[in-house]
Amino acid sequence: EVGELWVRGAQVIRGYLNQPEATAEAITDGWLHTGDIARIDEDGFIYIVDRAKDMVLRGGENIYCAEVESAIFHHEDVAECAVFGVPDERLGEEVGAAVLLRDGSALTVGSIREHCAERIAKHKIPRYIWILDDLIPRNASGKFLKKQLREELDPADAL
Repeated sequence: EVGELWVRGAQVIRGYLNQPEATAEAITDGWLHTGDIARIDEDGFIYIVDRAKDMVLRGGENIYCAEVESAIFHHEDVAECAVFGVPDERLGEEVGAAVLLRDGSALTVGSIREHCAERIAKHKIPRYIWILDDLIPRNASGKFLKKQLREELDPADAL
């Protein structure tokens, strides 16, 4: 079972300086909400699965972007991919994927979906896929700017 990782102890911050609202959101009864989605194995080891903010809530189902990204990225023709939630009136969110193909690739959206179908559950396969011409935008630490992708990529332009 997976869930959000909460931690507490002497090493955990007591709160944010002069930010009582942020402190109240992040800490409950001394427990820090890390924002990490984790699982514990049978030996008690903790594994980080994804970030809570990097999860798609599709019709009540939690879809971890890292799992979908891994499925797509394992195709030899994919250079980069970023998965994120796309607003949907009926389901709340749908899965969207921005994909940069390797030079010379003729990979199609249909082929990407077929590739995903071999690796992940049907409801996790991206409904929206954008094939990009340029590198996926990143921040200074190299993380994909998914908020920017959500704002810039129009579902009507997805394939």
